[in-house]
Amino acid sequence: SVPELTQRQEAVSWFHRSALRRERVVMLLEEVSDIERLINKVRGFNATPRDLVGLAYSLETAPRIRELLTEDEDLDKTEWIARNLKDLPEVVDLIHRAINDDPPPSVGDGKVIREGFSPDLDEVRDASRDAQGFIAQMERKERERTGIKSLKVGYNKVFGYYIEISKANVDRAPDDYVRRQTLVGGERYITPEMKEYESLILNAQDHISELETALFKQVCAQVAAEASEVLETARSIALVDAFASLAEVASKQGYVRPELNDGDAIEIRQGRHPVVERMLQAGEFVPNDTSLSCSDQQLVMLTGPNMAGKSTYIRQVAVIVLMAQIGSYVPAESAGIGVVDRIFTRVGLQDDLAMGQSTFMVEMVETAAILNHATPRSLIILDEIGRGTSTYDGLAIARAVAEHIHNHPGLGCRTLFATHYHELTQLAETLPRVRNYNVAVSEDNGHVVFLRRIVPGGADKSYGVHVARMAGIPGSVVNRAWEYLSYLEAQGTGKVGSRAGKGSSRRGEPHQQLPLMQMTPAVIEELLGMDVSSITPLEAINRLYELKEKAKADSEM
Repeated sequence: SVPELTQRQEAVSWFHRSALRRERVVMLLEEVSDIERLINKVRGFNATPRDLVGLAYSLETAPRIRELLTEDEDLDKTEWIARNLKDLPEVVDLIHRAINDDPPPSVGDGKVIREGFSPDLDEVRDASRDAQGFIAQMERKERERTGIKSLKVGYNKVFGYYIEISKANVDRAPDDYVRRQTLVGGERYITPEMKEYESLILNAQDHISELETALFKQVCAQVAAEASEVLETARSIALVDAFASLAEVASKQGYVRPELNDGDAIEIRQGRHPVVERMLQAGEFVPNDTSLSCSDQQLVMLTGPNMAGKSTYIRQVAVIVLMAQIGSYVPAESAGIGVVDRIFTRVGLQDDLAMGQSTFMVEMVETAAILNHATPRSLIILDEIGRGTSTYDGLAIARAVAEHIHNHPGLGCRTLFATHYHELTQLAETLPRVRNYNVAVSEDNGHVVFLRRIVPGGADKSYGVHVARMAGIPGSVVNRAWEYLSYLEAQGTGKVGSRAGKGSSRRGEPHQQLPLMQMTPAVIEELLGMDVSSITPLEAINRLYELKEKAKADSEM
């Protein structure tokens, strides 16, 4: 609704007014992880210890963001966001009490749960440390007992704990030493006393791992119980992030705040495509005005050459409307947007090989979805309806679609209709809410410049051969295309969309008007004299074959 959208606009404006606010909130947001992803991992018991610590640090940032949002006199602009930024001290405190600040990536090695959180775990840890201390003490004792200063006590995963003596001192090993492994430089032994304490240490490690895993799961379960509060805070932080980002882009790119209303008009002055203009040099993009309303200028029929900017323009309008309806500023000098319920687009051509659909079928399926689901409050963007099939089929479908959108009582919505069928401009003569516009072109001595400006009126030239030349088609092909085009225009049989006598010419030069095929007067006379209603299908096929052979023979003369 307009009030909800206005509320979002006010929040964006609040950030837009102060670069310092944006800088401060960005610094805070840099400390925030993806809270929604983390809490969902916790709920699914897939979180790591580091995920929990990251969640705690992120939630600690929420009160500081709330403080930033409420320290200004314009409290009403952002209070609706701030009130949903929860402190959640129980969750944060639990994680900090339970988990070490820099835990390992996984649970089970005894270094995840903070000391002091679980008396049982602390007791087992102490026992483990005492046993390990005994091993160090044993090394000192055995050195004294055997007199072997190089004796050492070690551990590996294969043999466990062992006493290692060098080759030179092997004969000094006591009788209670049991040989376990022979090395190049010595022997390894165990003693009954060592095995006893080894068992104590290993059991302690297993017990520590079990306790730590169980405690970690308990912490996750307690945090997961507060998931709804955490998610609410996450959504509020996401809004702050979005609004601050929209304000930053608006400030850098010179966007304006659009006026939103419940009317049926779209009025955009000097609108720009936010993506395309960033790809061009500063000032190179040509802005254009847009005026649409269900009561007057409902359907804009846009004609003009290929590559002149039709597609960019109609998509630009859709993007501006979409940006306005998320609360964003828009790339224009001014904009008034009557809110739409949906934006329908039929742009681009692509097969759907997986579904076995041709380009034209995809086009028709998408068009059908638009006609069946659009409402009077929708915005429809149509780019080249009907070009995926034969010329006359395409023209017929395009015209029928335009008439349906204009006349159907359940539609009548704002529509931008880009087409290469110039005949569709005739609809403005019979349909009261259709208006013709075209993309301006400058011609100078046979050279064409696309001005990218949308101006009233229909186009009467396609400039297809010009575009072919610009694309790098070989000059001989382009010249031959000019010759065929001149012939077709002179005959009035050019592609639907051109008008006899008004087509492109090549700097006024005379052309050899070459027909696409030669047909002698005799063949024409025989065709005209044929009474197709009085012959059988078989006779018709035979006569057609005879005429084909005669025409072929004449063309070879």
